[in-house]
Amino acid sequence: MRRDTEATRAAILLAAHYMPSRQSHTDVTLSAVADRAGVSPPLIMKYFRSKDRLLAQVMSFESDAMVLLDAPLEDLGRHMVRHVLVSQTEQGVDPLLRIVFVSLQEGLGDILRANFRHEVRDRLAERLDGPDTGLRAELAVGMLLGLGVMYGIARGEALRATSTATAVERLGPSLQRCLTE
Repeated sequence: MRRDTEATRAAILLAAHYMPSRQSHTDVTLSAVADRAGVSPPLIMKYFRSKDRLLAQVMSFESDAMVLLDAPLEDLGRHMVRHVLVSQTEQGVDPLLRIVFVSLQEGLGDILRANFRHEVRDRLAERLDGPDTGLRAELAVGMLLGLGVMYGIARGEALRATSTATAVERLGPSLQRCLTE
C-alpha cells in the first residue's frame, strides 16, 4: 500500500512538534518520533535526512503563526483562542507551547526564542494599530501560552470539561482587548 507523502510528512512533523515540548532536544530520538507518527525511523531519514533537520523545522513557528494569525483583526482574539484549543483537542499539539520548554533545548533554545519573537510576536504586533503594539502582542501571546499550559500541561479539569465555544466566548474578548484597545 502506497503512503500519501504529504500525510506522512505531516504525521512526522506533528509527532516531532510534540516531543520537544516534553523533553530536551538531545533526548528526542528518531525512534520515539517514529513510534508517535506510526512510521519507521528510516522513513523519517528519507523525508528529513537527519534528526537536526527535522528539529529545525520544529523550531520554526512559521506555519503555526500563519494559521494562528489568519483572521480579520476584529475577530482575531476569538480565532486565536479557538485555534489553540482545537490544536490541543484534535491534534494533541499546541501551536505555541514548545516555547515554554525553551530552557530544555540547550543551544537550540536561542534559535527557538528568536523564531518565536520574529514569527509570532513580531508578526502579531505588525497587525496591530495604535500605541504599544509590541506590549499588546506579548500580553495576548502570554494569555494564549497560559491557556495552552492550563489545558495541555496542568490539565485543568474545568477547562477540559468546557466546550471550545464556551472557552472562546470567555477568553476571546479579553484577548481581543489586548489586540485592539
